[in-house]
Formats: sequence, structure tokens, C-alpha cells
Amino acid sequence: MTVIENKIFDMERAFYGSSGLKVHKCKFDGPADGESAFKECNGIQVSDCYLNLRYPFWHNDTLDISDSEMTDKCRAALWYSCNINIVNSKLHGIKALRECNNVKMQECDIISPEFGWSVKNIVMENCTVQSEYFMMRSEGLCFKNVHLDGKYSFQYIENSVFDHCEFNTKDAFWHAKNVTVKNSIIKGEYLAWYCEDVTFENCKITGTQPLCYCKGLKLVNCEMYGADLCFEKSEVEAVITTPVISIKNPLSGNIYIPSACKTICDDSNSRGKIIVKDNCV
Repeated sequence: MTVIENKIFDMERAFYGSSGLKVHKCKFDGPADGESAFKECNGIQVSDCYLNLRYPFWHNDTLDISDSEMTDKCRAALWYSCNINIVNSKLHGIKALRECNNVKMQECDIISPEFGWSVKNIVMENCTVQSEYFMMRSEGLCFKNVHLDGKYSFQYIENSVFDHCEFNTKDAFWHAKNVTVKNSIIKGEYLAWYCEDVTFENCKITGTQPLCYCKGLKLVNCEMYGADLCFEKSEVEAVITTPVISIKNPLSGNIYIPSACKTICDDSNSRGKIIVKDNCV
């Protein structure tokens, strides 16, 4: 590989169309304010670099980024790229990671509104995230030990698994399909409305009006706090190990709870059963 070290680049398309580069301790910054440093590149390794210019990694194949910083001016950093590995790096620009495929991220700090739209096959471990619309319309997500502070997260995602995560968000998992969330903490309002074939297992769920208008919804040994007007018009099989405030018109299925709660049954088509059981485990 060609090694490039300790240099500063601010020109337009500094390495356009390059392949087999190892770029170490370089800065992408300066008065020329050039865009698209690594556009249409292949086999690029970037380590301990500072990226302060727009659109650096578009249409890349086989990209490794480690110990690097993408600032808030490094907007739309990774688009239309595949086979990406990012380790111990900061991604602080808006709209990072769009339309990408086969991504692995470890030990990263992400501050990026509208992060991860239309991504396929992403593994994320031990990362922290601040993002408003996070991972929208993406599929094949495999997350472990990810801490998220966001708003409208995981909308329209498919075929994904989350384990030992903490999500502080609202309107999360709307319209999600074929998703499993395990051993996780989910805090927020209006969780997972209109989802399909979504399972929460050994989770702590906090917030108002969760899990409404769902199909094929499952809760396995979950705790629920501050949960009122739950399961409205949902097809649900649930085992809940804590009291809930109220349940409203579950469409079908069985909901096991450890003590009686307020039930609202004013729709004759909603025939879900609420079963009080001292030990729901």
C-alpha cells in the first residue's frame, strides 16, 4: 500500500479514484475548503486523521477508519459505500452513513442527526449515539451495548437484533418488521406503534402509550414503568412482570400481568385477554 503521513489536504477530491492507500496522521482541512477527498476509492485505510471537510467517503469499497475524528463540518461523511470498518472514531457531522452496505462499528462516538438511513447489514458494538432520526429505513442491524439518546429512532427498520442496549428516545421502532430487542432498556413515549413481528425479551420499558396498533407483537418477561393506555388495537402475546397503569382495547392475544390494572374495553372488536397472575415469570 502507498503510505501517506503527517500531511494536510484541503483541495477538491484530493484522492479521487485512488486504491491501496494507507493515510495516517493527516488533516483534511484548510482554506481551499475542498470536498469529496476519497470519492470512488477502493482499499483505503485511514488512521488517526482529522476530517473537517464535507463528503469525504462517497462510493468507496473496502474502507477502514480508526482513531479518527469527523467534525460537525464533515457532513454527509459516508454515502453509497460498502465493506466499511470504523473503530474508535468520532462521527459528529450531520447525515453520516447513508445508503451503505456491510458496515462494522466499534467504540465509536456518534453525534449525527439523521444518521444511518437506508443502510443494509450493520454491526454496531460499544458505541454511544446522539441522533434524532436514527437508522431510518435500514435493515439487517445487529447492535450490542449501544447507548442512544434520540427522538424518532429505528423507524421502518427490518430484520434486526438488539442486545444489552439502552435507548432514550420516543416514537422508536414505528413500522418496524421482524425485530428482536433483548436484555435492553427502552425509555420513551409511544414505543413501536404499527410494528409487525417485533419481540421484546427481558427488557425494561418506560413511557406512555406503548405498543399500539401492532401485529405479531411479543413481550417475554418484560418490566414496564409509567405505562398507560398500552396495547391499543394490538395483536399481542405478553408476559409482564411489573404492574402497568392501564391497558386499552388489545385487539387479540393474551397479556399476563402480576396485578390488576385499569382496563379500557369500549371496542367490541378488541378481544385480547388480560390475565392477572401472581407470578408471571
